[in-house]
Amino acid sequence: MARYGMVIDVDRCVGCEACIVACKTENEIPVGNFRLRMRETVVGTFPNLSGEFRLEQCFHCEDPPCVPVCPTGATFQSDDGMVLLDSSKCTGCKACVTACPYGMRHIGEFGVVDKCTFCDHRVAEGRDPACVETCPTEARVFGDLDDLADPINIAIARARRVDVVRPETGAKPKLFYLNSKFTNTSAETGHETVLSITGEGH
Repeated sequence: MARYGMVIDVDRCVGCEACIVACKTENEIPVGNFRLRMRETVVGTFPNLSGEFRLEQCFHCEDPPCVPVCPTGATFQSDDGMVLLDSSKCTGCKACVTACPYGMRHIGEFGVVDKCTFCDHRVAEGRDPACVETCPTEARVFGDLDDLADPINIAIARARRVDVVRPETGAKPKLFYLNSKFTNTSAETGHETVLSITGEGH
């Protein structure tokens, strides 16, 4: 059985947001809601600036804190490691929204929780998630983390640096950022802007 994950090579990302549009189109996300969001970090003083874009979504954690708190079993982890949601069981109690240390869940249409699913319906057909297929710079790679020959592991092995967001949470995210300058680092002279916010209340 595969153990699915994703990498985003921050060096390659140009901030075009094609992945965000692809996600909304593929999954028919209502106007005003997003499953993906983009952070733009700029550090330095003009003209000596350095920056990067970082796309965020559900990290499909190895040890997801959202799963055990769900009172109805609507949030669950599949055998291939994806963290999924059965909307027919969701009561909209927001326990999982509160438990997610990354703020990557929100109450969507009809009062139930929504989030990235790694396009599990496409994966079941042997296809990549829509965001991966659409990326014009091939910054995203999806695959089996347990297969050393899989392109995802080759990308990880070739990267200068590999990060997950806030590893101290213990959730063990399976979305990795490659070659990022600012993930999990503080920049005393910089600012960070969150674009294309996902979720209720934003």
